[in-house]
Amino acid sequence: MELTFETVRDLIVDTLSCEQEKLTLDTNLFDDLEIDSLEAVELSLAMEETFGVGIADEDMPNVRTVRDILEYVRSRKQ
Repeated sequence: MELTFETVRDLIVDTLSCEQEKLTLDTNLFDDLEIDSLEAVELSLAMEETFGVGIADEDMPNVRTVRDILEYVRSRKQ
């Protein structure tokens, strides 16, 4: 699957059951969507299944926005 804002947005919507309209590149998963650590792990697993790259536990504190997710996955897919 191609890695775009739209594909990441849709994955977040499906995984976290949030509203698509709330998501922009600068949406903060923890502050704006108020996800907890379990939801963060679920999102990471969904990303790994979809894109082949999950967020390592030690990197999770630094991956806070939708833009961070895109940059993180892109940097590890190369």
